[in-house]
Amino acid sequence: MASKINLIVNPNYAISGPKSYTHLMRKYRLHPTQNGPYSIGRTIHQTGRPFTTKPIGGRARFHDVIHKHLPGSELQQCETDDFQNDAVFFVPVDIGSPPQNVQLVLDSASADFWVRSLAEGNRGFDSAKSSTFAPFEDATWKVSRIDGSSVSGSFGTDEITIGGVTSKEQTVQLADAVSPAFARASGDGVLGLSFGSISTLTPKVKTLADRLTADHDIASSDKLFTVKLGSWGDNELEQPFCTLGYIDQETVRSCGNGVKYTSVDNERGYWMLDSVSLTIGEQTVDRPDNKAVVDTDAALTLLDDRACQAIYDSVPGAYYDVDSQGYLVPAEIDVDALPELKLAVGGDLFRVPKQSLLFGEAKAGHVYGGVQSRGSLEFDVFGKPFLDGVYVIFDVGATRLGIAQPSL
Repeated sequence: MASKINLIVNPNYAISGPKSYTHLMRKYRLHPTQNGPYSIGRTIHQTGRPFTTKPIGGRARFHDVIHKHLPGSELQQCETDDFQNDAVFFVPVDIGSPPQNVQLVLDSASADFWVRSLAEGNRGFDSAKSSTFAPFEDATWKVSRIDGSSVSGSFGTDEITIGGVTSKEQTVQLADAVSPAFARASGDGVLGLSFGSISTLTPKVKTLADRLTADHDIASSDKLFTVKLGSWGDNELEQPFCTLGYIDQETVRSCGNGVKYTSVDNERGYWMLDSVSLTIGEQTVDRPDNKAVVDTDAALTLLDDRACQAIYDSVPGAYYDVDSQGYLVPAEIDVDALPELKLAVGGDLFRVPKQSLLFGEAKAGHVYGGVQSRGSLEFDVFGKPFLDGVYVIFDVGATRLGIAQPSL
């Protein structure tokens, strides 16, 4: 029987605005449009000529990297510690027979369902101990990021159980090779819930979202998952949670305004929707043809530069800090003095909690803003600062997204 799955708070998560921003740079290949120490550039790698160990001559290959340029230093390639390599929450998942419990990052902007192989380390999933695991022959996958980090391996199928819902013959990617950036993560892998067009599997097989869509044994109304990241609501409702296969009606009732739905464009694999306006207090900012992606793994919300400037112009004492590559807000500001920011999802506006505009400590006396520049991206990224204030329904069967928000 399906049940609510309380998300597990990561005790090792260390909040950092700049590191969260560089993480989104590498995830989306985001080129910053504001000044700061981090940028994406090109570097050359030469294989060298035959019969020599020197990396000169021979074939040359260009590839993108993330650079940092700190005062008094030369331009250098970013290292593992320059990025946020951990997540705020994990979702518990059982894999195999008998079940092995793992803790995965819930990522609505990834299609990969991968887990550390115990052959790689001392935690994760041991496929050899599962009687229901069936490997694919000559099957590989690899997630590569612009900073050079990667995770890769083989894959097969097995039973998985999430919140009392069991899916048989679900594709499970085994992480046999893990680079240091991925190894730093406290979780055991990623539960990707976007659509299959951004999957890294070879050969292509159905992702979890695709399987929900194609499964004729599941009622169309049950082909969904829901997420509540914010700590709001009374008693048990205050706990962040997710569900698979049903909508938590108690949470919807507590919001009092029902669920507002909008269609989703999944052509690029994302949960992408129209977001053509926002309001800052009484000010309306029109954003014709603007799109947004909902990302449960993004610690920040990213908007275009014009929108960011308008938001922080309305915050007393806020300014753009080049060293932090982001907007900062005075640490002692009264939360009530912050503007009420609302973002459009389809034809409705939803409030961003004021407290979520204050992400984490930056320079002395200032905090990093929860909303930052999307740089070169053609769409917004609605991450945790936005998701903190809403209950989201990812309706796979109807290719739509629903939102309920509690009244003030």
